[in-house]
Amino acid sequence: MIKMLLPHQGDDGFIMTRSLFIFLLGLSLAGTTTGVEAQSGPRILTPVEQEVIPEENQFEARQSELQLNQEQRAEIQRKLKAGGFYLGAIDASFGPGTRAGMRAWQSNFGYEPTGVLTARQRAELLGQFGADLEDLDMRTVQDDASGIQITVPTATVKFDKYEAPFVFFEGTGQVPEARMLLISQPGDRNKLIALYDIMQTLEIVPEIGERAIEGEGFTLRGQNSKIMSHTQAWLRNGEIKGFTLIWPAGDEVRRRALLSEIQGSFQRIEGVLDPAAGDAEEQRVDLISGLEIRRPNRSVSGFFVDNSGTVVTALDAVQGCERVTIDEDYTANVVAIDDTVGIAVLRPANPLAPNTVASFQMISPRLKSEIAVAGFSYGGVLGSPTLTFGQLADVRGLDGDTQVKRLALAPLEGDAGGPVVDGFGAVVGMLLPGGAQDRQLPDGVSFAANSDALTRVLEQAGVFPQASSASAPVPPETLAKMATGITVLVSCWD
Repeated sequence: MIKMLLPHQGDDGFIMTRSLFIFLLGLSLAGTTTGVEAQSGPRILTPVEQEVIPEENQFEARQSELQLNQEQRAEIQRKLKAGGFYLGAIDASFGPGTRAGMRAWQSNFGYEPTGVLTARQRAELLGQFGADLEDLDMRTVQDDASGIQITVPTATVKFDKYEAPFVFFEGTGQVPEARMLLISQPGDRNKLIALYDIMQTLEIVPEIGERAIEGEGFTLRGQNSKIMSHTQAWLRNGEIKGFTLIWPAGDEVRRRALLSEIQGSFQRIEGVLDPAAGDAEEQRVDLISGLEIRRPNRSVSGFFVDNSGTVVTALDAVQGCERVTIDEDYTANVVAIDDTVGIAVLRPANPLAPNTVASFQMISPRLKSEIAVAGFSYGGVLGSPTLTFGQLADVRGLDGDTQVKRLALAPLEGDAGGPVVDGFGAVVGMLLPGGAQDRQLPDGVSFAANSDALTRVLEQAGVFPQASSASAPVPPETLAKMATGITVLVSCWD
């Protein structure tokens, strides 16, 4: 049985969250930058002129086919696949599936469907899908610093910098979102696995897509509304090398043809990128080797209301999200809402086991009584919730709404959705986001959904909140521990 650890500070220390672990691992992987570049950059090689190929009969076609090496056979499969004529694996084996793809290609382009390509037909196939790439100025690039030779669309990307373990090719602007990376670093299988994990946290590798690590290599595919991303890397002789292609979504035909060219051209040459290569112009906690870590669109607060990890939060925080997470690591689903007050109930996709859950105060607190809000004031930057103190200003909203309390308290944006607690440590409400955009309220005015409103929407979700049994106020340190212990980070991801 696998236990899911709570990403909260406990009495015996703290549990390192996955995101922090990956970040620290990334720093170790990238090494310390020195401000010295490995070299001036990759060299563009002079293209080789194409020879005129005579036509062959079937016997000659079979004989010339036998002379193909493994990479040449694999390249034919890639081209057939790029054109939609072959759906099998790229294994350099001309089995029934590959032969069927050859016959389909021959029929489509007016040749006798023999299933054996002549030398001229092979040359046509290999150059055919390159027609989609004519305006990309495809050139062979040799980078001695990384030990990689590869075909690059030089009209759309150009060498930018080294930042171990990456060689950056930034977009020229001709094709929006187009970028490339070369990957090169010394390492073993443990480093390969670490790289595989780290790259999945990056903005350039969207979460939706296939992931696979097999043997001494891995493949990462990701897509969102803006980009398609493809990463491959392999471990050979103590060196990890590979590439990433980032291309705009919706240009699939050209992307497939380009990817086929890149895959077929990738060669390992002598050399590997120095782990200290880079200029370290900018250092931020949300950067790994010059690449942005994937961050949520917005993050606010919420709090546990039962022992299976159900969370209540502000509705505005989870509307329009492709994915919602609790503490960034646990996917959750919206199971109930109250769009009048602005409450949402989240249930984790896999049950969690909170250390503590909210206890609700069923008696309305007195006016001017001391209250506090627990929340991730800075959207999770600090890693743990903070406590903001204030007073209960009114048991109603400004318009007389009895489901809302007015608070004399100055929270920050990230506090929205957090628990409002009284001096007994009991929850008396949930902090609502700031007021309407067309209305400027005085400083120190905020609002909270009251316990009755929260209880009603929770019961719709089949959750029956625990009533507080506290009979005396608690010390400030105990109050802080109780309030922050139930508080979680709620994040919305595109």
